Amino acid sequence: MLKTLVGLGLTRLDSQVYIYLAKRGPQKGQDLSKGLKVQKQQLYRSLKNLQSKGIVNATLEHPAVFNAVSFDKVVDIFIKAKMAEAQRIQENKDEILANWQAISIGEGVDATAKFNVIEGRGPVYAKILQMMNETKNQLSTITTVTGLLRADQFGLFETGIENQLRPRIVFRAITELSEQNLGITKNLLKGIKTAKVSFEGRTPDLSLNLPQLVIKDEEEILFFITPKMNDSAKEQEDVCLWTNCKSLVQAFTTVFEDFWRNSTNINAKLSELETGKPAPKTQIIEDAETARRKYNEAVKGAEKEIVIITSTQGLNEICENKPLQDTWAQKGVFVRIMAPITSENMKAALQLLRNCDVRHTPLGYLGTTIVDMKQLFQFKNAPLDQQTPESRPSFEKTFYSNDYDYVEKTKSMLDDVWRNAQAPSSQTLEAINRAGAIASALSETAIPKTLKRIYRTNMTVKEENAKQLTEEYLINKMVGAEKSLPSNKPERPVTTYSTNCQALIRPPSQLNLPDILIHVYHMDKASTYGAEDVIAIFPWLNTPAGYAYVPAALITDNPKARNFWKRFLAGTPAENNVRVVEKETLQVRTRGNTLFVGWTEQIPFIQYTLPPSCLLIEGHGNLKTIAYLVTVASGYKMQTEGNLFADAFVTFFHPTSKYSGPGTDGVFGRDVIMEFYPPEDKSTTSK
Repeated sequence: MLKTLVGLGLTRLDSQVYIYLAKRGPQKGQDLSKGLKVQKQQLYRSLKNLQSKGIVNATLEHPAVFNAVSFDKVVDIFIKAKMAEAQRIQENKDEILANWQAISIGEGVDATAKFNVIEGRGPVYAKILQMMNETKNQLSTITTVTGLLRADQFGLFETGIENQLRPRIVFRAITELSEQNLGITKNLLKGIKTAKVSFEGRTPDLSLNLPQLVIKDEEEILFFITPKMNDSAKEQEDVCLWTNCKSLVQAFTTVFEDFWRNSTNINAKLSELETGKPAPKTQIIEDAETARRKYNEAVKGAEKEIVIITSTQGLNEICENKPLQDTWAQKGVFVRIMAPITSENMKAALQLLRNCDVRHTPLGYLGTTIVDMKQLFQFKNAPLDQQTPESRPSFEKTFYSNDYDYVEKTKSMLDDVWRNAQAPSSQTLEAINRAGAIASALSETAIPKTLKRIYRTNMTVKEENAKQLTEEYLINKMVGAEKSLPSNKPERPVTTYSTNCQALIRPPSQLNLPDILIHVYHMDKASTYGAEDVIAIFPWLNTPAGYAYVPAALITDNPKARNFWKRFLAGTPAENNVRVVEKETLQVRTRGNTLFVGWTEQIPFIQYTLPPSCLLIEGHGNLKTIAYLVTVASGYKMQTEGNLFADAFVTFFHPTSKYSGPGTDGVFGRDVIMEFYPPEDKSTTSK
């Protein structure tokens, strides 16, 4: 209730006073002061403010007794005040605009791509409403039924009849339907029809981990990055990334159109759910054991081809089922398996590659198996906020169909997923770890293996330091950090407190880019140079010392730190390729174990150019505490302590490609402290 009242426009103290009076009944000022533990001067100022708004009444006796107005009347007061304020602005609109024009402020056209973060449900839906009002032809969205309901509550669909001079726009929505939200969806569609909005809705045939987004006329996009709700949370704040970068808008428009083509009309799906009559040759198998027996018979009896999407643990179970693999091999069955690939099942994935094709997909895909294009099984996943790489599909209420049209359509969608998935590579792992030999110290402390392959970099593992550190100690050290004053003197050490990530991406061949190691840093304001977002680019290149990740470019949004980075990167190609960009051009956002980074400018490095893109990095597994020392080409020593997830899923968004990297190709550093010590002055040392 405090949050609600503050949102209506009251101060926190005013809200506390009102709630106290509403709960306790009439009170004297002295009793209020004691009950709320507030000084009388502050209290009476608050009471006067509440009285002026008509929210609190006072008797004429001395000392006065204060009484709270009923809450329903308070809500009415605020509604009338807001309506009066809006009417006053509307009435004075012409005068306000005339005064503005009189100032003679020139308006330049800013063609630069923008990238903004919008937080909070009110601002987010206000932005969507603005996009709807400015739409000329078409507004497209992928959202939940709840999201559509909130949009309706914010008046989104009413905009279709507010301006009769504007031609009717087309509103397209993709959302997942279920028996649970059937009634809500029907009522919502009736309301949209009444609002006279040209609405088209579809629901995906294959339940996927759909991104939530809004696209306006292929010119702007609002991308939801709201974190997954944890077990204890009841409500979560909406967080969105907005951009008008043409490349990114085009990329997500392509994603939307793919989903749209492979979805069913929402009214047809509603009819199917409402009547309870499944399509011919389609059923829900309620009993788990019955479904398991039918599934086992189908996969054992396969004659030509099997396509499977499963979990990390599901991949391990297939690997352990040797008799089933032998049966497939004897019959010459072509088997394709997609699953989240992490360090826990990489060995199983490489073993299965001997007889099957295996590729990585992120979490969220519905467990699905198609046998010989004749039978389709889909399994109930755990709730998205509870999914882990170890989760396995449940056989309870298994969806089954042998309807050829439905199976063919689903198979086509799985083929799209397969084409955009990444295959695990034992050769890549061997290249990173020098013929597959991972030093025991590295495996024990979870030091990112790629650090040992960076050009002219030496790393020393601080095992004893790591054993003495604890997760809690590092968190407290970061929370209690005091900013050190920046200095232009190069001999001064630099300290940063950050969340950082490593992502190894292997761009598709059509991009003409090498494999690239990307470091992303989200610096806290307590760092020496203050808050800062940084992207460092390390392409995999042939050097005089052999292949290595070469520091080739660094992008920062903090001009104060530019000279430091140049000194740190001295002796590498990146020394002369440190660029400072506007904050709207580079954005790094973190939520829990997830980091999202997007950039709207091209990043040139050596003879290559990395186009505007996005990276989503999701850490998982066990959190580990690490400590190590790195010496780089410039002579700088970097002492690092941190809590990190040695495995992370990597998703690379690019206008013309979709990429998902195996779990071992990402590292998520949640709480990281780095201390940079400049090289010693040899002349001073000799003296």
